[in-house]
Amino acid sequence: MSSEAHANAHLQAWLAGRDPSARVVVTGMGVVTALGTDVPTFWAGIRAGRSAVRRLDHLPVEKYPTRIASHMGDYVAPDFLERREARHMARFSLMAVQAAHEALADAELGHALESDRAGVCLGSAVGALDETEKAVDVLREKGGMRVSPFYIVTTPCNMAAYHVAHTFRALGYSNTCVTACAAGTQAIGEAAEVIRRGDADVMIAGGTEGGLCELSLAAFCVGNAFSRRNDEPERASRPFDRDRDGFIGGEGAGVVILERLDLALARGARIHAEVLGYGASNDAHHLIAPEPNGAGAARAVRAALRNAGLAADAIDYVNAHATGTQLGDIAETLAIKAVLGERAYAVPVSATKSMIGHLFGAAGAVEGITTMLALRDGILPPTINLDRPDPQCDLDYVPHTARRQAIDVAMSNSFGLGGQNAVAIFARYAGAGARPASA
Repeated sequence: MSSEAHANAHLQAWLAGRDPSARVVVTGMGVVTALGTDVPTFWAGIRAGRSAVRRLDHLPVEKYPTRIASHMGDYVAPDFLERREARHMARFSLMAVQAAHEALADAELGHALESDRAGVCLGSAVGALDETEKAVDVLREKGGMRVSPFYIVTTPCNMAAYHVAHTFRALGYSNTCVTACAAGTQAIGEAAEVIRRGDADVMIAGGTEGGLCELSLAAFCVGNAFSRRNDEPERASRPFDRDRDGFIGGEGAGVVILERLDLALARGARIHAEVLGYGASNDAHHLIAPEPNGAGAARAVRAALRNAGLAADAIDYVNAHATGTQLGDIAETLAIKAVLGERAYAVPVSATKSMIGHLFGAAGAVEGITTMLALRDGILPPTINLDRPDPQCDLDYVPHTARRQAIDVAMSNSFGLGGQNAVAIFARYAGAGARPASA
C-alpha cells in the first residue's frame, strides 16, 4: 500500500470511528448561476473550464468603464412558484428558493418538510439592492406614496431565508449571515453547528445574491474594483495572473441540505460529502483591503482545522477565494503558506471565480458545492485565464484545465469586505450511502 493510500485509509477509519450523531453530511445540492441553473449543468461547465462572463445587456453600461458580469439577464421565476407569490419576491429570494427546491429534490426529502426540526441558514451580502434602486427611482419620479408597499418586506437580507422556510415549511431554527463575501460559507458552517448542538436534524443552508444593478455597477466602478477587460469577457476574471485588473461581479445561489449522519442513514439518504469543520475571523485591518500578510485569513483556516479536529497536513485541496484583485490573491497565497508550510507547494489550489466571477454572498456556498463535487468525483476544478502567473502567487493553481486527482479533505475559503473571513472544511464521504462519482 502506498503512503498516500495508507494516509487516506487512516483518515476514513478515523471518520468512521466518530459518533454518527455528531457528524453532519450533505445529502442534497442546488445551484442557480450563469454557468448553469442546476448542479449537473453547472458542474459540467466547471469541469470544462467554461466562462460564464458576458456583456451586461440589461443595464445602461455605456457610461461605465466595466460593461461585463457573470449574470442571468433573462432569469425568470421558477415555474413551481405561484405567479402572485413570485411577484412579491426579490431576485435573490427567487434564486434561493429555486436552489433549495433542487437541493431538496436531490436529497429526496420532498417539498413540504413540515417540521420544527428543519431549519434554514442563508447568507447574503446586500439583499435586494436592485429593488432599492427601483424604489428610489419611483420615489424621485412619482413621489414616496407610490413606492410599493411590498418594498420593506422584499429587500432585507433575511427575506430569502423567510421565503425558503415558508415555501418548504422548515419550521425550526432560522438565521441569515450578512458577512459580505464570507456569508455563504459562514451560513453552511453555522448550519452544521446548529445540527451538532442538537437544535435541528435538517438544515437548508447556503447563500444567494441578486443585486447586480446600475447602483452596484457604479459603486464598484468608482472604487476601481471591477475588471475593465470588456473586449474579452470570458478572459476577464484572472485570479493569480500578473495581468489581473479586478474582479467580475456575479449573481446566483447555492444551497445544500445538511443532515445528521445517523438520521440520514436511517432514512436511506444518499450522501455527497461531509462537513468536518468551519472557522471564522476578522482582519480588523481595513474596510476593503485584506491584511497584506494574510494573517486574518490564516486565523480562519486554523480555526476551521481546530473545529474539524485535523492537522494542516490533512488538507488535500483548497478552493480559493481568489477574486482576481492585486492585494487579495497575494494575501490568500501567503495565508495558505502560513498554515500549510512547505507542503503548500504540493497542495493544489484553484479559483472557481475565474469561471463564474464573484457571487458575493452566494460565492462561498457555490464554491463549497464545487469543492464537495471535487471530493466526490476526484476532479479538481481549473483556474482558467492563468496565462502569466504572478511571481508572488507561486502555488499549484490547476491552470487552464481540470485535473483528475483523488482527494479526501478539502477547504473552501471566503474572505469579504470589512475583513470578514470564513473557511469550511469538507471530506469525501466513503461510508454507507455514499454517492458514486459522476462520469
